[in-house]
Amino acid sequence: MGKIWLVTGVSRGLGREITRAALDAGETVVATARSADAVRDAFSGQHDRLHPLSLDITDAEAANRVAAETVERFGAIDVLVNNAGYAELGFFETFTDAAVRRQFEVNLFGAMNVARAVAPHMRARRSGLIVTISSVSGLVSNGGGSVYSASKFAVEGWMEGFAQELAPLGIRSLLVEPGMLRTDFMDRKSASFGTIGIADYAEAVAQYRAFVAGANGKQPGDPKLLAARIVALALQSEAPSRLVFGDDARQWAGAKIDQLRQEIARSADRG
Repeated sequence: MGKIWLVTGVSRGLGREITRAALDAGETVVATARSADAVRDAFSGQHDRLHPLSLDITDAEAANRVAAETVERFGAIDVLVNNAGYAELGFFETFTDAAVRRQFEVNLFGAMNVARAVAPHMRARRSGLIVTISSVSGLVSNGGGSVYSASKFAVEGWMEGFAQELAPLGIRSLLVEPGMLRTDFMDRKSASFGTIGIADYAEAVAQYRAFVAGANGKQPGDPKLLAARIVALALQSEAPSRLVFGDDARQWAGAKIDQLRQEIARSADRG
């Protein structure tokens, strides 16, 4: 039967590709989204190793039920892929407080809900892998990405520490930091824009929104290739703690590291 996977956000995008790659590798996948029917539609019918379940990751009790049901049915959760998320794209002051909190509710606290539900089962077996889909935006922030990056920076800090807590118990962690992927992540299904008009930002916001519209569907990263890499790493006995995926992501992350080194050096020079 292979490994038992629990994947969130499967109805489209990278989650769908990860699920497909895992199924192609002979794995069994409990595939979740807010609508189980949306998962079924995404896979054009039933697959004998695909098991769709509805899960809103912001509902902690629902996450507990899905984890318990998976373990009861299959005996284990070998791999958790915390993938579900979305992006608030735009300038910080154009977002309401509610929109910012919603970004964290899904991207950070939702992922925490699922990890909190799954970790006890992995601890009991002293085995498991938690794959967290972060972003290069969890390492580097730019104008227009401040709110989304804030949520992903938080995910990075949480998982970097949580992974060290889990490692002595036989549980591994893989943080995935893609650059721009050719998914629907930047369209209205997965991205949201600020709603407050501010004259000082109007021109810059218009340029940013034009950039997003122009990039959507033309992103350089291949989600199928990333999904295959994630599945291959999950099936290895040893895997890296991070996967920075895409030339763009590696360039941005490298530039950030260089910038930090320079700033640290300048701080030392100043005493």
